[in-house]
Amino acid sequence: MVSRPRGGSRVFTIGELSRRTGLPVKTIRFYSDEGLLPPTDRTHAGYRLYDAHALARLELVRTLRELGVGLADIERVLAEATTVAELAERHVTVLDEQIRVLRLRRSVLRAVAKRKSELDEVKLMNRLASMPDEERKRLVDEFWDEVSAGLDVDSEFYGWMRSTKPELPDDPTPEQVEAWVEFAELVRDPDFRRLIRGMGEQHERRRSEGEEFAAPTLDQRETWADWSERAQAAMDAGLAPDSAEGRALADDVARASLGPGESDGAEFRATLAERIASGNDRRAERYWQLLAVINGWPTVPSRHDAVEWLVAALRTSRP
Repeated sequence: MVSRPRGGSRVFTIGELSRRTGLPVKTIRFYSDEGLLPPTDRTHAGYRLYDAHALARLELVRTLRELGVGLADIERVLAEATTVAELAERHVTVLDEQIRVLRLRRSVLRAVAKRKSELDEVKLMNRLASMPDEERKRLVDEFWDEVSAGLDVDSEFYGWMRSTKPELPDDPTPEQVEAWVEFAELVRDPDFRRLIRGMGEQHERRRSEGEEFAAPTLDQRETWADWSERAQAAMDAGLAPDSAEGRALADDVARASLGPGESDGAEFRATLAERIASGNDRRAERYWQLLAVINGWPTVPSRHDAVEWLVAALRTSRP
């Protein structure tokens, strides 16, 4: 049927609407049946007719459907119960969340492919990676609560230790997903918790003996990094801890570690070596390395072996 004037306005059949919009006749009829596109009029034979306003309405429906908007929301727009801008704002929020979830799934699948994971590991990775940020932070808080419960430890020092939380980005790399899975497994591991609890007990004992604790300053961290690099360089050169380089490093560490009223000597160096050794554990180091990967920080190099070498240098040196 050809469109024709009716009451001074041009009207269209469903077939004409289909040709103008590219939508199937079946789809237009469905929208009409659902009340989204009520006919303007009908022919004597009962065929539906639509005017220019209906054509514009159909274009709006088509556009919103292509953007993924549901029929119920479209109906609210057409009924002027909400505006297109308000609807768009809501759907942007929903789409942002959907995109975040899809990116996370992509990263999990890439990690699965890289690790050639079996089903149980895939389930674990997906569950841990899908944790909300608050749940990740709560996992860390629960870890530190347990390992320090009942201990008389320095609150400022432990506050610094526990203040760093894993912040998995919305679009994590497979490496960040792997690091988060390993981190979550680490802080839930009873053996690791016992290890860190034991370090806390030593902290409590040393504090009761008058030793002061504080979060390390930037200068202190840089100094420790320098010592570790010197020890690593000596190791790489094949030098023994009792070499001249080892003795020089031990002298520097001892002098910098002297507290008020303390004097350097074999006993002091033995105690210092024991103190450093007690905190030198690969798993404790791994905790910070994984956090760096998850949060996108600079890589934390492994210093475990270098610290062992430094400890040996302290034990074999004499002031």
